[in-house]
Amino acid sequence: MGKPWILSTLMLVIVLVLVARARAEVPAIIVFGDSSVDSGNNNRISTVLKSNFRPYGRDFYGRRATGRFSNGRIPPDFISEAFGLKPTVPAYLDPMFSISDFATGVCFASAGTGYDNATSKVLNVIPLWREVEYYKDYQNKLRAYVGNDKASEIISESLYLVSLGTNDFLENYYVFPTRRSQFNVKQYQDFLVGLSENFIRDLYSLGVRKMSLTGVPPMGCLPLERATNIMDSHNCVSEYNNVALEFNGKLGGLVTRLNDELPGMQILFADAYDIVYQIIKEPSQYGFEVAEKACCATGTFEMSYLCNEHNPFTCPDANKYVFWDAFHPTEKTNRIVSGHLIPTLLSTFS
Repeated sequence: MGKPWILSTLMLVIVLVLVARARAEVPAIIVFGDSSVDSGNNNRISTVLKSNFRPYGRDFYGRRATGRFSNGRIPPDFISEAFGLKPTVPAYLDPMFSISDFATGVCFASAGTGYDNATSKVLNVIPLWREVEYYKDYQNKLRAYVGNDKASEIISESLYLVSLGTNDFLENYYVFPTRRSQFNVKQYQDFLVGLSENFIRDLYSLGVRKMSLTGVPPMGCLPLERATNIMDSHNCVSEYNNVALEFNGKLGGLVTRLNDELPGMQILFADAYDIVYQIIKEPSQYGFEVAEKACCATGTFEMSYLCNEHNPFTCPDANKYVFWDAFHPTEKTNRIVSGHLIPTLLSTFS
């Protein structure tokens, strides 16, 4: 009976040691991507895809709806904290923050975006190329704030978190005919991997050297996809999950190749597919009661403005649910998934 306790204690000690080592190694957490990592940039643009209102953020610090698509924190927040930095990563477009805040962490992500520029146009959000332009602007501000030498050190030693791709498939390819008329799904995967390579090479040319690249989750198991999968008893859509696995495999191959081709570059493929799938398939093993529906509203199709404080169906305890809205995990799920990835991140980048 004592062994699990001993093992868990040892793991805690190891993580604490790694955290202590990490404090001096990673000066900032810098984030690119979509709603899985957006901490509020969409608040400042003209789009219907927002979450800066209750009940979003009801379990966040101060019960504030910050623009994170969750009831609380998202993965970059937990990762920043684990590296001995602040417990939240601010959005670059948030006027509450300035370069003094961004020097130790900043988020350029935009909910609804993708590798494909056409994806960002669907809901009028920030395209990935624009996230890079904001990053260039950030570099200039950082150099003015701390000087060229210190800024160069922060730029090269920071950990860059990149998470996107799901919207390219679910919001673009499978919804609109344009890309499907140009590519079959395997060709579209290759197209996206090519865009990912261009993006990584662009960041490398700007001084980036440490990166964690996350693939796509089991997107066929999102509540929205299960709700519409009527012919298969609202089970996960296996076609979408297979596409996710294939795409992740190609991204992993890209990471291996670029680690060889780019001198000094260190990219970790932080694949979260398996842990998310395990949580969905065996929710009770992780302390959840509901995996097929979300907490907010009816839990079947609502997100953004359809997930609002006036909906009487929203659950009282989000910790019982894997998903917060029809597309995004609860803070508890984010914490578990981040906790699964953090030891590898700490050991790789410390």
